[in-house]
Amino acid sequence: MAARMKERYLNEITPALMQKFNYTTVMQVPKIEKVVINMGVGEAVSNSKVLDSAVTDLQKIAGQKPVITRAKKSIAGFKLRENMPIGAKVTLRGDRMYYFLDKLFNVALPRVRDFHGVSSKAFDGRGNYTLGLKEQLIFPEIEYDQVDKVRGMDIVIVTTAKSDEESRELLTQLGMPFVK
Repeated sequence: MAARMKERYLNEITPALMQKFNYTTVMQVPKIEKVVINMGVGEAVSNSKVLDSAVTDLQKIAGQKPVITRAKKSIAGFKLRENMPIGAKVTLRGDRMYYFLDKLFNVALPRVRDFHGVSSKAFDGRGNYTLGLKEQLIFPEIEYDQVDKVRGMDIVIVTTAKSDEESRELLTQLGMPFVK
């Protein structure tokens, strides 16, 4: 599955992008560098067991062991101390990244209720795209009966594109379902 997406990128998408943006070499064509999946678990402050289930879910979704993220500052209003575990993140590169993107575009996103496409306004100005999901249940690896609490996550797709327009075209060609 991942190999098919990577092969399509090399054989179909690269020539199309070269023609559209008038690139002189193949090295100028934008590509996806990495995908970062972040799951913030605010309840981990009062109950550390919550973080374990979030880490397990993220590991099933990404196919890679997550890193536990820790608080940088103490915030008294949230009863948060510096260095407390408050979330988990995974950085995917290479074949795992392509496999995850293929699964996200073709399986997970169409399972979202009332799905009409993802927003085309979530670019950061430097060619990176951020997508927020409200629940982890849309991924086929997560079993509904095993979930203790519905958690959301942020998915950041980092590209080598110089502008949002180049990045949008790259993601569209890869099959990202943008709102029409």
